Amino acid sequence: MRFLGINAIFHDPAAALVADGRIVAAAEEERFSRRKHGKRPLAFSAWELPEQAAAWCLREAGLAPEDVDAVAYSYDPSLVVRRPEGDWEDLRTRYAVRAPLFLATALPGLDPAQVTYVPHHVAHAASAGLASPWRDCAVLVCDGRGENVSHLAGRYRDGELEVLAAQELPHSLGLMYEDVTEHLGFLRSSDEYKVMAMASYGRPRHLDALREVIRATGDGGFRVEPVDWNVYAKALPKGAPWTSDHADLAASVQARLEEVLTELARWLHERTGERRLALA
Repeated sequence: MRFLGINAIFHDPAAALVADGRIVAAAEEERFSRRKHGKRPLAFSAWELPEQAAAWCLREAGLAPEDVDAVAYSYDPSLVVRRPEGDWEDLRTRYAVRAPLFLATALPGLDPAQVTYVPHHVAHAASAGLASPWRDCAVLVCDGRGENVSHLAGRYRDGELEVLAAQELPHSLGLMYEDVTEHLGFLRSSDEYKVMAMASYGRPRHLDALREVIRATGDGGFRVEPVDWNVYAKALPKGAPWTSDHADLAASVQARLEEVLTELARWLHERTGERRLALA
């Protein structure tokens, strides 16, 4: 069996080809387009596919599009719950619904009926758990968002995923970190690594305050309340010089993120008894 995996809905579009249970090829679109992260993670860019990466994977496997048994698309639009986010979210969903036709156009010969939607965090879990050397392990997924949740906790047993917890939006550790990234003058959903670097120059002096608004709930989930970052440091225009206040905010957010992730991992360990953890 030959499966083509497609990640496209948010950022870092990529493709992977698995044949008879073995990863034959995998690549991100940015390696071919030379655009950092492949594209901006905006609703109106959701139609952009990893066309060059997918074509390269097929060539590496010696396959034509019609030779593929199934295509896995890492987002299931049927799971999206409408929220008061305006029309942009509706646009993202419409593009996802039409992804099979877009893929058939990008890869002539591919049957749109071969495309299967995979819930976003199930795909993330597979990228860690199924790619690990273990048949049995706990798996923890945390990012900005999927269709309707921002996190998944579960376990793999003999290669089968059991979902034990998932945190519904709007609570999201990833989106919280994106907000801080933008507040500190960086490009959200792109420059978060710069916030991690800035954190190394600061002190987590706001940690106690952040513990009140960013907290695990003891049931495998968490809460992230709205935060006015200006209370801790003034918003930085892009390229403006940063101060110790900004570094301290970065350090405080980074420290709290690590604490909550550790709490989530501890809950998962207590629930499953697994000593192996796959992270995505």
